Amino acid sequence: MADTSILIGKSHKPEVLELKLANRHGLVTGATGTGKTVTLQVLAEGFSNSGVPVFAADIKGDLSGIAAAGDLKPVFVERAQSMGIDLKPDRFPVTFWDLFGKDGHPIRATVSDMGPLLLARLLDLNDIQEGVLNIVFRVADEEGLLLLDLKDLRSMLTFVGENAGELTNKYGNVSSASIGAIQRALLVLENQGGDAFFGEPMLNINDLMHVDRDGRGMINILAADKLMNNPRLYATFLLWMLAELFENMPEVGDLEKPKLVFFFDEAHLLFNNAPRALLESIEQVVRLIRSKGVGVYFVTQNPLDIPDTVLAQLGNRVQHALRAFTPRDQKAVRAAAETFRQNPAIKTEEAIMQLGVGEALISTLEGKGTPTMVERAFIRPPTARVGPLTPQERQAIIAQSGLRGKYDQALDRESAFELLAKRAEEAAAPQEEPSSGGITGWLGGILGGGSDPAPTTVPKSGSRGKATTTVRTSRREISITERVITNAASSAARTVGTQIGKAILRGVLGSLTGSKR
Repeated sequence: MADTSILIGKSHKPEVLELKLANRHGLVTGATGTGKTVTLQVLAEGFSNSGVPVFAADIKGDLSGIAAAGDLKPVFVERAQSMGIDLKPDRFPVTFWDLFGKDGHPIRATVSDMGPLLLARLLDLNDIQEGVLNIVFRVADEEGLLLLDLKDLRSMLTFVGENAGELTNKYGNVSSASIGAIQRALLVLENQGGDAFFGEPMLNINDLMHVDRDGRGMINILAADKLMNNPRLYATFLLWMLAELFENMPEVGDLEKPKLVFFFDEAHLLFNNAPRALLESIEQVVRLIRSKGVGVYFVTQNPLDIPDTVLAQLGNRVQHALRAFTPRDQKAVRAAAETFRQNPAIKTEEAIMQLGVGEALISTLEGKGTPTMVERAFIRPPTARVGPLTPQERQAIIAQSGLRGKYDQALDRESAFELLAKRAEEAAAPQEEPSSGGITGWLGGILGGGSDPAPTTVPKSGSRGKATTTVRTSRREISITERVITNAASSAARTVGTQIGKAILRGVLGSLTGSKR
């Protein structure tokens, strides 16, 4: 089935995910401990075997075991036999990533690439502060100042604050209170380790879409156990990745299989308290990114975590058990049941609360994109290890990675911080008096347009040469006609000198650039 579909599980029939419809996105939901991570691993293995690269966040570290061969647990062997599957241990090509650079290759993005909307979300800014941040980005663009890392952004905030009076007339109010609030938010982000994410070299999206020598898709695993200490950074980062995929990948329409599948675990973090503008952006990306050959699969506990406008775009569903202990839980069960295409043989709402570990309700797209009737099925067992790698195993894989050395060392090229510091130094330096030399002064001297004669030093009378006095040679009175002629000559000299200087300058620049006149 690996050529055209992925086996997810089995009810009275095989439950498969058609690869040509896998870019129509999906949803995996269920309470804690019901088997969502194993389902995610089964899907990732299936995509990799089909030559489709995968990107997934590893919240608890369990998903890292996909890089090691499975140990054939008795419960897995028994389930495989009941499904008619010959279960064989296998391992998969894996690239580890880590925003902090400890448990995988570092991932970085520039401040400019993140943009003011996502950055405001990351810093939890209000509307007024977000407006000031937009002004900062606009001024940086107009001044030709690159915003690469957080120190660049700090420098730009200081620059905008110092020039608030002038900028307020042009862009709107820039208050010192808003500048201070953004600076404090940046300090909190730095203390949480978020500054490691901003900088260069920036992640090349194409490095996520490799296949190994056997044609299997690379499984990119983001170490997110420490990242979850800052949920807002986690959510903002994954949304930035979606935006990067959307902006940089070409339109390809519907392919026989996706070019990349993106798993968004703990998806509720993306939507919690998100402003309307951000929700609209997410909806647009999810709706349009499938034409780029990218499938997005949200993994969360409750279907109510996903806004209806996004939920409507998710055609492939795997629903694990939900527990209905509270009115909200009961509402979630009803909502989950109503999103499936109903099967007369199953009472969906009751089944959701009765599912055991490793069981799920499955409905995928078929034919021309219509969902199948929901079926109660057992999830197929994975072939790789279920559980985390040891630190030694992880480091060995990182050391053998084909991307080793590409992202390990941070770069710090000249950007806003350095350029603004240089401007401040130049402004503080004493200004030199302009010289009267050059071509204009030379010609002016020849034509009588020079300065007054220099003072003449003569010995003082009776000083025997030991003391001197300075006297200025006298100048005779000149007529108005002579003065006009002299001024005209000086003006002509200055004009000729300027024209000759410009001609020489154009000649030099022309020789450097190869231009001709």
